[in-house]
Amino acid sequence: MLSNIAKPAARKGVAAFLVISFAGTWLWLLFARAVLGLSPLNPLLQLPGFCVPGIAAVVVRRWITKEGFADAGLGLRLKAAWRYYAVAWLGPPLIAACTLVLAAAVGLWEPDLSGPGGTPGTDELVSVLGLMVVALILTPLYAGEEFGWTSYLRPRIFDGRTVPSVIATGFIWAVWHFPLAFIGYVEFPNVVFGLVMWTLSFQLQEIMLMWLYQRSGSVWVASLAHAGNNMVLFLILGEMLNETEGLGAAAPMVLSLVPMAAICLWIVGSRRLTHERRIPEPLVTRQGGETG
Repeated sequence: MLSNIAKPAARKGVAAFLVISFAGTWLWLLFARAVLGLSPLNPLLQLPGFCVPGIAAVVVRRWITKEGFADAGLGLRLKAAWRYYAVAWLGPPLIAACTLVLAAAVGLWEPDLSGPGGTPGTDELVSVLGLMVVALILTPLYAGEEFGWTSYLRPRIFDGRTVPSVIATGFIWAVWHFPLAFIGYVEFPNVVFGLVMWTLSFQLQEIMLMWLYQRSGSVWVASLAHAGNNMVLFLILGEMLNETEGLGAAAPMVLSLVPMAAICLWIVGSRRLTHERRIPEPLVTRQGGETG
């Protein structure tokens, strides 16, 4: 929990972080589309905007609150956290597999089991492995979001209390993405329904990402999982389920909510989220006037 001395600095930092994150990303998306004419699927449009939360966290930590990076989770911790790296890397394809099984069970997808013994073909398996390698390579780029949302913002709202801070972070993270639904990045047949489902998806993802971050102590584990969600989970489901009648682009999202909700219920039900609040001491001492 934040001390009374540190709370004003935290509020100032959070306000500055949110302004920079939202204004920076939304203005860039507007400029990139309206002035530069970039496609919403063009990495030149996506990458600068999606790195803004990380940049905002650096600006706030370094120059606004001057609290530094002691609690940022920047260490790789490969030896101590290797199990969580494995979960972050293997989790997205496993969630995708569970989602596809569910889709087949309810008659929304017909699998092509052309491999030996009625398994997926070699081409499909190689494609999935390729996407997993891509996610591993792109992990530093997704740290642009995780360094902002999970590492910086989440512990600094609602005094770091687990449940309200996770819910608020998931909602803020979702709203930050909303403009993408209006520039062609994703197209929902029903925009309101699509945005609600998207928000629920972000809420569940944030629970899993926070659990990985807390358990590993490294923002890179959460970043790997985030990369896997985008480059493996939703790319696979988008390819397989986007033509599902009636749901369109929302189909992968809606169906994936089921296995993700099951995982989150296990995390929350078994009390695997901790309540620690990691705030570096320099933040408290600077605001108290004890250091120069």
